[in-house]
Formats: sequence, structure tokens, C-alpha cells
Amino acid sequence: MTIKIGDKLPEGTLYEMSEDGPKPVSVAELTAGKRIVIFGLPGAFTPTCSALHVPGYVAQAEQIKAKGIDQIVCVSVNDAFVMGAWGKDQKVGDKVRMLGDGSGLWSKALGLELDLIEKGLGMRCERFSMLVDNGVVKSLNVEAPGKFEVSDAQSMLNSL
Repeated sequence: MTIKIGDKLPEGTLYEMSEDGPKPVSVAELTAGKRIVIFGLPGAFTPTCSALHVPGYVAQAEQIKAKGIDQIVCVSVNDAFVMGAWGKDQKVGDKVRMLGDGSGLWSKALGLELDLIEKGLGMRCERFSMLVDNGVVKSLNVEAPGKFEVSDAQSMLNSL
């Protein structure tokens, strides 16, 4: 079952790279009492994700946060080490939190897992964006396969 507008986010633990190594991040704690934008994508260092998706949110972070958003979070089925290195490569700074869903369990709980096994990439996350208010999904934009039209930063900014 795929998550939809009005649903509470499923419980889950994501991982963020810290100076001391991977640090668990509870989805419930991450979203409690906050308005956050979460965007998910198939993989770190992949073409559309690196050239368009993350850079768009980094470039428009201030405008998005000015609309009452507490945090912007990028989630991918990669481990915290990869997400940390990718965040440095993308120069996200404190604009976007880079959280890894290394085993894809949270992506699966959302119903947004993407089977790329035939392409040698394993199980990944569909490309999406969502506005979450206190753990409840207020807007959800899931891309059609191979597309990048509704989950970008400008679309999110326009909807806020």
C-alpha cells in the first residue's frame, strides 16, 4: 500500500553521517512538531539525482524554508557513508539533510520502493517529494518511471 495525503508517516530509522560515524535518525522524532519537505530519489551520484534533484533543493532552500518549512530532507536507498560523501560533493551544507535508508525498509514501508534489480541497482526508492506536517503527509508528488517533472524544488516551492 502506497502512502497518500492524510496518512501518518510510517515508523522508521534513517541514518545520517556524523563526525563519529553513522547516526540513527527516528522518522517520528524528525517530523514531530515540524513542517518538513522530504524528497526521495533512486540513488546518490546518479545522473538526474546529482545534476538536477539535489542541486535544485540546495539552490532553493532559503525560499522553501521562508515558507515555514523547518527542514529539507533528502532520502535515498544508500548507506550513511555514501549519503555523507554525496552531501559534501553536492555542497549541501546545512540546507538539506542527507539521510540514508540503507536497507530500503522505510522506502518499502512508504510503498515507494523501486525495483531496479534488472539494471544492476537493486531495490531503490521512487523519485518523490512530500510536505509533512507533524508526521502527516500534506502533499505528495511521485514521479512516473523515468520522469523528473513533479518532485523538483521549484514544484514544491510553487505548492507551498
